[in-house]
Amino acid sequence: MCGVIGVYGTTYSSQEVQQGLQVLQHRGQDAAGILSYNFQTRSFNLHKDTGLVSQVFSADKVKELHEGLSGEMSIGHTRYATVGPKTALNAKRDIQPMMVNYPFGIGMAHNGNIVNYYDLKKNLKEKNNRHLFTQNDLEALLNILAEGLVDAAERSEKFEFAHFEKAVKGLFEQAKGGFSVLGLLADKGFFAFRDPHGIRPLILGRRKLTDLEKKNNPNHFGFSYCLSSESNALNLLGYEVIRDLKPSEILFIDVKGVVHSSVDYSVSREIKAKPCMFEWVYFSNPETTLENRSVYAARLQFGQALAAEIKLKIDSGLISPDIVVPIPETARVAAISMSETLKIPYREVLIKNRYIQRSFILNTQESRKLAVQLKLTAIASEIKGKNVLLVDDSIVRGTTSKQIIELVREAGAKEVYFASTCPPIRHPCYYGVDFPDPNELVAFNKTVEEVAENLGADQMFYLSEEGLKKSINQADVCMACINGKYPVDYKNNESFRDMRNTHRNA
Repeated sequence: MCGVIGVYGTTYSSQEVQQGLQVLQHRGQDAAGILSYNFQTRSFNLHKDTGLVSQVFSADKVKELHEGLSGEMSIGHTRYATVGPKTALNAKRDIQPMMVNYPFGIGMAHNGNIVNYYDLKKNLKEKNNRHLFTQNDLEALLNILAEGLVDAAERSEKFEFAHFEKAVKGLFEQAKGGFSVLGLLADKGFFAFRDPHGIRPLILGRRKLTDLEKKNNPNHFGFSYCLSSESNALNLLGYEVIRDLKPSEILFIDVKGVVHSSVDYSVSREIKAKPCMFEWVYFSNPETTLENRSVYAARLQFGQALAAEIKLKIDSGLISPDIVVPIPETARVAAISMSETLKIPYREVLIKNRYIQRSFILNTQESRKLAVQLKLTAIASEIKGKNVLLVDDSIVRGTTSKQIIELVREAGAKEVYFASTCPPIRHPCYYGVDFPDPNELVAFNKTVEEVAENLGADQMFYLSEEGLKKSINQADVCMACINGKYPVDYKNNESFRDMRNTHRNA
């Protein structure tokens, strides 16, 4: 799960992308990068490195963006590595965006995972003599698109949207997984496309240019466009949200600002949209709206729905919570609505060190464990002698949950109950969330009671699948990690997992 953002139509595109990446930082903390294209100089400019956005784009680098490294179109990426090496020595080669020089010159960034990446890599080498230099599945997508566009470059005097459309449809036929892609085509325009299931999000926005922007770019077309993983970046930059891209949609904005769009109905008629439920549960900023459903509103509903299920246990005398306590940050909204529904006091007694990263998306179990120790402290005076109902957004590996329960007990809690606003995660994810091995999951092959015992909780509560779906209020969502029903053919999943584990240690 990564963050992508692209801007086209303003000479300040790189600056806007850099600012947008700041509010997408929660989607990835391994690395960041920006690629821009300047139509006047007909040149690409690329800067990327490991680290947080603020580290990669220091004050000096931001100054450079203002002084000439920008262009009329730019794409940016903040990385959460799920494929490829994670050691500092080897990780730099896998940072996005990425480029190829032929045809035209193509730059791309993506969010997601390609399940059959290793098969694609093998085919590209054996059939097309293309040698891939990284372990990042974006490089495979980039080369497949380039192969598809060679026809347009060599056999047609005039590039048309139909050529690009055909190339992306060919990519859809080959690449299997969940992915949202942004890209730049030198001298031609700006593009985006979304996987046929719509598993990974992508949102389109538009903004009228200011008089200064028009003055700086005599060839302007009156608007600038922005595409982002989340609507909060569009809001920050002053873009009006137009819509979510449709599953299997192919979008291209040409040099005149004409927006071309099509949906590959050859696949979309046969495939149901399956946006990832984890976006609402954990990944997305609460300010964001995805598929016309507010993340904040969904999380409020999570808390209300789970409270209704917990109330049955309270009424039966099984538990008697004195306070409802959120585990910062993502669970806060649900904990508030749970407290209101149960009429039990809400207390923030776990204090977060705001300078510590999100522990779930750190690279190793050891780093996640250390992050928890550094991240949270408990206010013992508000906990001692009380029955504490802890509320978290989800439980994946259980490392964080177990340590927090221990922390609350050490602070003097009488009993500790644990509630998750996501049903038990018992199956691997292969579409962009980093748990492709079922043995990493605390709920794998365990009952709820066994999970509670493993974590050290007196009682354990999970939101039901029905409660989750009703709260998200979508016709259908991807819940493969919960129910094992994978929207994309998973015959390659085991090889994907094994190769991922091999290369991440490189």
